[in-house]
Amino acid sequence: MKQYDLVIVGGGPAGLAAAVAARDAGIRDILIIERDGRLGGILNQCIHNGFGLHTFQEELTGPEYAHRFIEQVQERGIEYKLNTMVMEIRKDKTVVAMNGDEGMFVIQAKAVILAMGCRERSRGALNLPGYRPAGIYSAGTAQRLVNMEGQMPGKRVVILGSGDIGLIMARRMTLEGAKVEVVAELMPYSGGLKRNIVQCLEDFHIPLKLSHTVVKIEGRKRVEAVTIAKVGPDRRPIPGTEERYECDTLLLSCGLIPENELSKGAGVELSGITGGPVVNDALETSVEGIFACGNVLHVHDLVDFVSGEAAKAGEYAARYIQKGDKREGRSILLRPMEGVRYTVPTFIRPQEMPEEVTVRFRVADVYRDCAVVTYAGDRQISRRRKKILAPGEMEQVVLKKEDLMEEGIEDITIRIEREA
Repeated sequence: MKQYDLVIVGGGPAGLAAAVAARDAGIRDILIIERDGRLGGILNQCIHNGFGLHTFQEELTGPEYAHRFIEQVQERGIEYKLNTMVMEIRKDKTVVAMNGDEGMFVIQAKAVILAMGCRERSRGALNLPGYRPAGIYSAGTAQRLVNMEGQMPGKRVVILGSGDIGLIMARRMTLEGAKVEVVAELMPYSGGLKRNIVQCLEDFHIPLKLSHTVVKIEGRKRVEAVTIAKVGPDRRPIPGTEERYECDTLLLSCGLIPENELSKGAGVELSGITGGPVVNDALETSVEGIFACGNVLHVHDLVDFVSGEAAKAGEYAARYIQKGDKREGRSILLRPMEGVRYTVPTFIRPQEMPEEVTVRFRVADVYRDCAVVTYAGDRQISRRRKKILAPGEMEQVVLKKEDLMEEGIEDITIRIEREA
């Protein structure tokens, strides 16, 4: 059995940033396990710019952003295995993995960081009606085909869902000569960033139809046409509102799901809202010594936030390896209320937390002229006015240690309140 101080599962932006931070915090024996043939994760197919503005104060493409962290990993001599699949993670932090050169092998780690990222919601999960013709792709699959393999999925395209990948692919397909007929979104608001709606749809005169969904797919061998219809408040199609678009391709961009099969196998408690692990302020899961960060924890809108969160996970994992677990102190529950869907982290330990902890969350609807208000028990500790809040934009509040040291605080509430 091989032994390492820290095993990081996933060599994407989260895993790379966590490894660098752990090494800089004094951990020398680190292994990154990546199932792909190269480090960088999903960033390798994201050839558009817009990355790195927070982390490097300059605009980079996805591969450029990944390369910055790959260089840092290599400069520090951090070990990594490519083309290696993790089969199981156990509660005692034993990791079972396999690859073509070594076969199946077992690693004993002192700490594990989960950084497996997320996957796209499939057609099966969406219950779309119709046959199974060629020409139906997830937006991420289409992105890989175009950007990495030089293959065009089709020439006339309908996109279901307005997540960021779908918006970006609407622009990408247009630039490659395809005609994007329409982007349909089930919800009454877009699931993507406002800047992507402007730069990817409005700048190219691609229509976005909110509160619409696909009700019919025509074609047996290849997609021939797609019919969309308006939906009511119950999200059911409204008869008489159908619109038919002749096309040869349907792209699905209907949300991302944290990749947590390995987490379940390790006994990690998962959130019913995010699908990711429940963590405390140190990004430690319910299983001692197993940490989580990036899109495996909750789906982020910016990779810069992924890297920042992952760096914290690396630092906390290093502290755990060096000093052991710190769970004996008081723990305060964060309660998302009235418009706040979830919070990451879920628990705060006032005695062990740093001077400040950033809590990230998403809202459940579009809110205008409102405030994000935080209460420690019944006492208001922060209030931040916002002109607009939208589900596609991740929000945050900063908790200060000095506000939480008072005995008797049992929970922290974050809620949306209307401004007078």
